[in-house]
Amino acid sequence: MAESLSAQEKIALIQENLQEVLKQDIIEDVIVKQDRPLKIYWGTATTGRPHCGYFVPMVKLAHFLRAGCTVKILLADIHGFLDNLKAPIELVKFRAEYYRLVVTSVLKSLNVPIDRLNVVLGSSYQLSAEYTMDLFRLSSVVTEHDSKKAGAEVVKQVANPTLSGLIYPLMQALDEQYLDVDVQFGGVDQRKIFALASESLPKLNYKERAHLMNPMVPGLSGGKMSSSDPDSKVDLLDPPEVVQKKLKKAHCAPKELEGNGIIGFIEYVLLPVDGLKSGGKGKFVVERRKPEDGEPLVYDDITALKADYEADKLTPQLLKPAVAKALSGLLEPIQEEYQASPEWQEIANKAYPPPEVKKKEKKVKDRGTRFPGAKGGVETKPDGHVEGKLKDQINLATGAEEAMKSLDVAAETPARLDQSLQMHCI
Repeated sequence: MAESLSAQEKIALIQENLQEVLKQDIIEDVIVKQDRPLKIYWGTATTGRPHCGYFVPMVKLAHFLRAGCTVKILLADIHGFLDNLKAPIELVKFRAEYYRLVVTSVLKSLNVPIDRLNVVLGSSYQLSAEYTMDLFRLSSVVTEHDSKKAGAEVVKQVANPTLSGLIYPLMQALDEQYLDVDVQFGGVDQRKIFALASESLPKLNYKERAHLMNPMVPGLSGGKMSSSDPDSKVDLLDPPEVVQKKLKKAHCAPKELEGNGIIGFIEYVLLPVDGLKSGGKGKFVVERRKPEDGEPLVYDDITALKADYEADKLTPQLLKPAVAKALSGLLEPIQEEYQASPEWQEIANKAYPPPEVKKKEKKVKDRGTRFPGAKGGVETKPDGHVEGKLKDQINLATGAEEAMKSLDVAAETPARLDQSLQMHCI
C-alpha cells in the first residue's frame, strides 16, 4: 500500500488522529527530500498488563507501517523498574516477553504487515558502557528541576521520590539516539519528556528528532486509563461477559462528550480499526433496542456520532452494548491466539503470578492459664492426674487416702467431732 501513496498522502496518514506534532519539518525532509522511509520508535515500560487503551497507539503504529515507515517498538524493561519499582526486577524479563507477544498479536489482528516492525528490549543496549557514559554526560547538562518536571506526568509521583525517577526521562531522551530514529511517538502525556529530548540531545552533539503525540483516551471511570486501576480499563484477555459488565458500569453521562471514554474509544480505536480491516472508511453500528424502533444507526464519521449523542438521539443505553459487542469482536482473535499458545500462557503466569491466598488463622479463645490444658498451665492425663506449671495448685491426689491427706480432712475430723459433742452436752 505504501508504494501507491504519494509523499503528502504518507504524511497525512502518519498525522491522522494525532493531537500534536513537534518539528514537522523533520518528517517532511525525510519523506519528501530524502525520499526514504521515516524511522519511528514507540516505547512502553513493561509494567502492568496491557489493556484496551493500547489499541490507540497500535492503530497509529499500523498507520505508520502502511505509510512505509520503519517502526521500532521499545520494550522498556529498565524504565519499568526505574518507575518507582512498578516492575520488580525478578519479573521484568517475563513481562517484556509478555508485552512482545501482546503487541505482535494486536497488530496481526489489525491485518497490518509487520515485516518492517522491530521489537527491541531496552536492556539489550541500555547496560552498555557507551550508553552509561552518555547517560552521565546527559545528567551533567540537565538540571534536577528540569528532569523532575519532564517526568511529572509519566513517572509515578510519591511523597518521597527516589533518584530513579530523575533518570527515567534522561534515558527516554537518549533512546532516540541509540535506536537511530527520526521520530519518537507517544501519548500527549509524554510531551515534557519530548521537549527535554529536543533541548538536551543537541548539547551532546546529537541531532534533534521530531515528536508525534496521540491524545489520551479517558478510562471507563472517566479518568486516565491505567493498568493499576481495574475499574478504568478492559483487559485484552477479558471474555465478552466481563467486557459487557465493565462497559455497563462505565462513566458515560448522557449528552456529555467531555471525559467520555466510550466515545473516545469509538473515535480513536473502533472506527480506525474497522477502516484498517476493510481497507476503506471505518463504520460503527449501533443496534436499536427493539426492532420496532427502526433500522440500526450506522456511523462512518465521528462528528455525526457526537452530534447525535449531544442531541440525545444516541443514548448511553444504546451506545454501551454496541461498544461492548464491537470490542469483544476486536479481542476475539487475540484471545484465540492466547488460548492456542501454551508458551504465552506460561509467560503470563510468570509475568503476573496470581497473588498468594493467605490462610485465615484460627483465633484461639483465651480462657486464661488456670483451666486444664492451658498453655503453660496444666494438662490432664488419662489416669486423672494433671501435669504442668500449675499442677501443685490443681492436682489433689491419685487416690482417696492421698486426697484426704491433701485436704487435711483426716487430721481435723476427731477434734471437730469432740468439739461438736461438747456443745451438745451443754
